[in-house]
Amino acid sequence: MRDKIIPAARRPIGRTRIEDLRRQELIDAAHRVFLQHGLGGLTTTRICKEAGMSQGILAYYFSGKDEVLFAMVRKNNRVLLAQVVANMRDAKTRWDRLNGIIEGNFPLSHFESATASAWLSICAASRQDPRFARLQQVFYARLASNVISAVVPVLDHGTAEQLSYIIGAQIDGLWLRRASDENMAREKAVALVRWGVSTIIGPEKVAALKAAGTQ
Repeated sequence: MRDKIIPAARRPIGRTRIEDLRRQELIDAAHRVFLQHGLGGLTTTRICKEAGMSQGILAYYFSGKDEVLFAMVRKNNRVLLAQVVANMRDAKTRWDRLNGIIEGNFPLSHFESATASAWLSICAASRQDPRFARLQQVFYARLASNVISAVVPVLDHGTAEQLSYIIGAQIDGLWLRRASDENMAREKAVALVRWGVSTIIGPEKVAALKAAGTQ
């Protein structure tokens, strides 16, 4: 007798390791489909084919394609955040910490035109889907918190907060540029943000950040 498929809304709250692995396999498959076909081409059929699973299995773990997509975006945000946190942890000075934040937002293995184009579609979708809008707000809040922790007290809190907005705008703009500009390499993007920050706060503040420890 076939195993009964329990809809996502009615499955038990506790999950086994196998269930966690299956969910991750579906999320990873969705990510590959997303990068190849974009948001418009992300279908349950393609996700299941890529994962080598039936649509019934997908229905067991997720309520539908949109829930898989949301899980995928949330996972990628966590990966990016983890890289930023690791960079900040390794920093010896406040300038190192600020650079770690900048570099972490341009992952070496992901800053390419296909990835940039695909993720820009998520930014556009946030206008209609409040879940994605909330994820973006969390991202910007964390960016502000990280930047402020890196530059205060060398910069006052108000200036640090404004700097986080400027850095966020530069990050967004360079990802947008990467979608259509093959010459926008990751190293160039990082250097541009770093140059922008240095220009805005001036050489004296940069020197002070380089001289200040992280504590």
